Formats: sequence, C-alpha cells, structure tokens
Amino acid sequence: MQEHNISENNFEQCLKCTICNSVCPMMAANPSYPGPKQAGPDGERYRIKDPRFFDLTLKYCLNCKRCEVACPSGVKVGDIIQIARLKYARQNHPLRDMALASTDLAGTLACKAAPGINGLVNSKPVRNILNAVGIDQRRAIPEYASETFVQWYEAHREEQAAYDRQLNYFHGCYANYNCPQLAKDLVAVMNACGYGVKLLEGERCCGVALISNGFGKQARKQARANIAAFDASEGPILTTSSTCTFTIRDEYSQVLGLDMHGNSERIEMAVKWLYSAVDQGTVKLAFKDGFKARMAYHTACHMSKLGWAVYSIGLLRMIPGLDLVVLDQECCGMAGTFGFKKENYNLSQKIGSKLFGSISTVAPDAVVTDCETCKWQIEQGTGLETLNPISVLARAIDVEKTKKLNNA
Repeated sequence: MQEHNISENNFEQCLKCTICNSVCPMMAANPSYPGPKQAGPDGERYRIKDPRFFDLTLKYCLNCKRCEVACPSGVKVGDIIQIARLKYARQNHPLRDMALASTDLAGTLACKAAPGINGLVNSKPVRNILNAVGIDQRRAIPEYASETFVQWYEAHREEQAAYDRQLNYFHGCYANYNCPQLAKDLVAVMNACGYGVKLLEGERCCGVALISNGFGKQARKQARANIAAFDASEGPILTTSSTCTFTIRDEYSQVLGLDMHGNSERIEMAVKWLYSAVDQGTVKLAFKDGFKARMAYHTACHMSKLGWAVYSIGLLRMIPGLDLVVLDQECCGMAGTFGFKKENYNLSQKIGSKLFGSISTVAPDAVVTDCETCKWQIEQGTGLETLNPISVLARAIDVEKTKKLNNA
C-alpha cells in the first residue's frame, strides 16, 4: 500500500481574515490558545523552515473542524494542525494517553469483567488512582457491556445472512463495547426495512483516539487493517458514529496520508443511507401510533463538517409525535479523549456550558446526537438521556407494519 505525500497543503490560501478564530470554541474559553489561524496556517509557514517552531499550544486544538467549516478559502486548518501534532509532538507519551487511545484493548478486557469493572471504576479508591495518573476524578467513565455487539452478532449471523439484500456495518468501539444496543437498534431497523446486516472481517478501531493523542504509527496500522476490510467487502458501508465516519472518510487520507482505494465514498452514515432510501421510495417506514416525545437535536462538530446533520434531522422529523427542537450548533467540549484529561476537564466543561444552557432552555425529554463522546458530555452536563438517531427510530417505528411495507 502506497502512502502519498502529506506535506502539501493549502495554507498559502489563508487570507488572515481570522474568521476561523471567531468560531473556535477553545479560543473563546482558553486565553493560552492563540487560535487556529496562528496554530494552523501561520505556524505552518515557520514549521516547514524549522520544526523547532512547533508550538505546544497545538495540544489545545479540539479537532472540531469548525474552523474549516467557516473558512471562506477552504483552507484545511484543522488538518494542518493535526498533521503538525503527529509530526512534531513528543515521542514519549504518558501511560494515561496510551490507555485512553487503546480502545480495542481496553474494551476487550473491560467487557470480560463487566459489570464488576463498572462498579470498581466508580469507587473512590480507583477514582483517586485515575486522578493521580491524569484522568479527572470528576469525569463520568462510560460503562462497558457484559456482552459485546460482535458476540451478540455471532449468535445471529445466520439469521442476518438469510436476507437477500445485505448492508455492511462498521460498528466502531462504542457500539461494540459500550453500547451494543445502538448496533442492535441498527440491525432491527434495517431488518424491518428488508436488509440483513453484515460485519466487516478484521474491523479495528477507527484510530481517532490514536490520532488525537499523537500515536501516528499505531493509527496508520489500524487504518490499513480497516482499509483491507473495506477492500474485501462490496457495497455501501454503514456507520452510526459521526466521528468514526469523519476519521475514516477524511483523516485516513488527509492526515494519515493513506490511499483509501476509492473507499471514502462507500463509508456512509446509516441515517444518510436510510433517509435517501426513504426519499427515493425504495424503503418505507411505519411508526407507532402512541409514540410521543420532546427531544433536542445536537449537531456534533464532525457531523457539521460532513454536512450530514440534515439527514438525521430529516429522519427524526418523519416521526409523528416527536416534537424535535434543533439546537444551534455548538461544540460540546468533550473532543473524544480530551475531556477525560485532568488538565482539560475545566476547559471541557466551560466550552460545553453554552450547549448545556441551550438544552436546559428547551427542557426536552431527551437529547439526540450522532456522536458518542458528545453523548457522554451532554449526559454528564445535563443529566438527560442522550440517544443516537438510529435508537430513536428503533423506538418509534412499528416493526411489523414496516416489514409488511417492505415485504421483509
């Protein structure tokens, strides 16, 4: 597999208009961060001359991509910063960062001992230990499932293979280790629509935590394994995580410098695929008569960058009885593993406070978002249940009526 040259970027097109600074959630919360213009295009001009100009304030970048969405010149500000972090950051990483980035290993071990691990992690002695190694003791630690989604799927593999029409599913770490119910909800919805769900052989974590913590070599290794899995499959590859989707579609090539073999366009969030299928009339949905709820939809930053929030919102608005309030797009402040770190916790909460206030004003029964780390931040900041759009659909559709409509 050939890697292309990632040293070229379009920083020369920066107009120095500082629009990126005006939308940066970190710059508004942290006076130590000079902003994306300085850390990105301006800093790159120095770094290409001498790597010693690497600025440690790059660690404050949330990689939310709001700067790229706002940039009138299309400068890949966030990519410039991410590449610089991987290229020039320190090589001796703290154990804390390695643990946070090793999602497959942590999930595999924790699920074997859940729910004991869940109780232990929330005990005061363990909280104190975590705090000592740099994971803030105030941060709610996501629980692990006793049975992973992959384990559940193995018991249902033949049932899924019996469907004439098949869809690939990249489940990611969250739906496998933390919330298998989300993946089961996807299976239930797709089955009702007449499709079986097929897993990719050899799937690994997308690598976003490795990238954000500076483990470029390990991230590329996992990305190559996933690219091989994509190559071995046919048809669309559905996802339920906006961050996994964005990382694979954009950052594998633009940040890690890997050849995606044309697979980027095959990676598609399930909400986008389903909305398009309903819009084209190839899939029909029927909903429960008694479903009623008031929910607030939060557009995750990477969902905004993808430009796909319209599909989640469109699907949710198809549900009779759902009073949906779409919130103004604000960064939640979690940024994957960033919000777990002791030195970042207060900043994370400060950035998220505006979003928490907006949710409180709406007073919904629940919040909906396509990003799992946004879910963790919102649930801790508001105390409200936070769901993926696919899980809302699974609760709202009438499965039997939908099956009949689709001859499933």
